[in-house]
Amino acid sequence: MVLGFNHNIRYKGELFHVQTEDSGLANPHIITLLYLGGTILCSKKTSYADIIKAEQLEQVVESIMKEQHKEMMRRLKGGEFDARIFPNATPNQAPAPPSPPAEPAPAKPTRSLDEVILDYLITGEEK
Repeated sequence: MVLGFNHNIRYKGELFHVQTEDSGLANPHIITLLYLGGTILCSKKTSYADIIKAEQLEQVVESIMKEQHKEMMRRLKGGEFDARIFPNATPNQAPAPPSPPAEPAPAKPTRSLDEVILDYLITGEEK
């Protein structure tokens, strides 16, 4: 049985939790859950019963878990769940013209370590 993965991700001002776990050989499946405030927004379950006798099963299962975990984070950052999470948002609404700033704009905020790690986990690239 492979230990699971857990990440907290800030997206559009909300804190989400992604959890992936292996249920073990007696129940060979991997489940990934996406949470917002304790509510499950999405789940994905993958059986690996068909490869239970594979050589190096633990490494294979861990690889499947990592990819499924990253996929859920990609789906979140890609906006797949936005309509459910932010039902009052209007995605196609044209932005209002900017008003002239009264004072100098603040410096661009630095990215948090969580955002840097999340981008690296999803893309494999440093930004």
